[in-house]
Amino acid sequence: MAGAVDRLFAGGTVLCDGAMGTMLYSCGVFINRCYDELNVAQPETVRSVHEQYLQAGAEVIETNTFGANALRLERFGLRDKVAEFNRAGAAIARQCVDAIMEKQGTQAFVAGAVGSLGLRLGSGAGEISKDAAREAFAGQIAALAEGGVDFLIAETMMSVDEAEQAVLAAHEAAPGMKIAVLFTVDDDGNCLDGSSPEAAVERVVAAGADAVGCNCSMGPPIVLSVVERMRKVTTLPIVAMPNAGLPSNVEGRNIYLSSPEYMGSFARKFVRAGASWVGGCCGTTPAHIRAMRGALRAMEAQDSGEATVATSGVVVVSLAEDVKAAVEPLPLRERSEIGRLIADGEFVTMVEIVPPKGFDCSKELTGATLLAGFGVNAINVPDSPRASARMSAQSLCVQIQQKVGIETILHYTCRDRNILSIQSDLLGAASIGVKNILCLTGDPPKTGNYPDATAVFDVDAIGLAKIVGGLNRGLDIGRNPIGGSAGFTISVAANPGVPDIDHEVRRFAYKVEAGAEFGITQPVFDLRLLEEFLRKIEGFRIPVVAGIWPLTSLRNAEFMKNDLKVSMPDEILARMAGAASKEEALAEGVKIAQEMLAAVRGAVQGVQVSAPFGKYALAGEVLGLVEEMA
Repeated sequence: MAGAVDRLFAGGTVLCDGAMGTMLYSCGVFINRCYDELNVAQPETVRSVHEQYLQAGAEVIETNTFGANALRLERFGLRDKVAEFNRAGAAIARQCVDAIMEKQGTQAFVAGAVGSLGLRLGSGAGEISKDAAREAFAGQIAALAEGGVDFLIAETMMSVDEAEQAVLAAHEAAPGMKIAVLFTVDDDGNCLDGSSPEAAVERVVAAGADAVGCNCSMGPPIVLSVVERMRKVTTLPIVAMPNAGLPSNVEGRNIYLSSPEYMGSFARKFVRAGASWVGGCCGTTPAHIRAMRGALRAMEAQDSGEATVATSGVVVVSLAEDVKAAVEPLPLRERSEIGRLIADGEFVTMVEIVPPKGFDCSKELTGATLLAGFGVNAINVPDSPRASARMSAQSLCVQIQQKVGIETILHYTCRDRNILSIQSDLLGAASIGVKNILCLTGDPPKTGNYPDATAVFDVDAIGLAKIVGGLNRGLDIGRNPIGGSAGFTISVAANPGVPDIDHEVRRFAYKVEAGAEFGITQPVFDLRLLEEFLRKIEGFRIPVVAGIWPLTSLRNAEFMKNDLKVSMPDEILARMAGAASKEEALAEGVKIAQEMLAAVRGAVQGVQVSAPFGKYALAGEVLGLVEEMA
């Protein structure tokens, strides 16, 4: 095995596993439990996770021992269990690897996971000395070596000093055993002690590390930048194991964002940037590793010019062999007419119709019929906008599609529903032909006409996009098969006019990571802000549909600016103020909207025109320009 491990560190591409804690939590293990103890208390649960990663194609699995050092175990009153937990964790992983090697005839390896100690090194209160840190690492590493690991991964290292002590401890406690050292970094790509990744690499390589890299952190883009920086200063293998994006926190709940497909795309980027090993950290699952495996195989095939290539030890698993495996979603163009238009790069026209406050939707159906006659591609139906109490958006979507025959886009908010209700609604929507979903967080109830209503917010728009993406891959929120792909097109909102545009851009990036396939903006009145937004999302650009709002009066423009926080240039306010009558104001509003549509047409892939106060004919007038330009 020593020779095989040497080859593992020779620079070839290696696929590692994903998160252990995420998977154990999904199995019902409470977050405040000592997960390392499960090696003894629930070994079958740990074994199941290892097996799923091996089946997904991982060539390296890490032991369930991230926190199995004396300092972390002391918090649970288990300091004397270091040797027991680490030996058991190594034995479970070794059994899984030996079994897959015997069954499949493919090579796999066990990495002993050595996590950060969770304490700063120093002489102050709450800190520990370097000697104490090295002693804690050495005790864990010795037990992992006794348990039969092939090599070590010291991961999520908080400081260069800590990482250096882990390497020195490995040489003392397990002479000759190779060790990879992985740092976690901040959003600037620097270690948490302020050290640059270049300086960190130089220190741990000097101490005797055999591979270096980055794990956890702020998601794939940051880890990619660190890989690029590390590659400039070392020829050793580089490891990239990011979180599945940055978790979105809604009322204390975290949800990781990156879809398996997104992680797969970054697997290729990591290797192109110089990484040898790729895998995942918090939030990643066997589905993510499976997608990364597919991406790496495709890259190898492309590079070699062959249609198929050998998997170099990667285990290929069919859906029949893994009943919980995700299915491949339909191509975007086959899911809906809007999906086809977006996929084919055609210019899309949409108009918003707000559901009524009562149960009579005859006016809305008449408006939809009028708009269909104008040649509009789809009707957008808001979900109780501004936290108002209105008819179900899904009900109106169904009636419009069935009675008018024009496709709809269902606005769906997280405000009013927990994740069980969300899944139930979405499955119902898929079953009755509502295939286009706009994922929204939703306005808080205090902004509406029922301020005492409660809000749920189990997830936000980012988490919702991930749920919809899971349904498209044939998996429910519990990662159970639903019998096929739900076939949704996934859209998300963006507001180019917010004061903190960088925050909006970051959230849009997370939405793209979560699976968004096109975006729809808030009404645009300042073209410069839209252009800036589009420039800032170039690195993760998806098709964008611009919002267009035909103003009806100066009061309407002031409402947009002051209440809806839409950027409204003074020039437009002045134009609306100059209208001498209601009719002139309507005409000026349409003219402004037409000008904006003409201005944005070359920069976006469509427009969503609002129909303020149910004035559907105004939307038709604005879109008349689209017909002339076609």
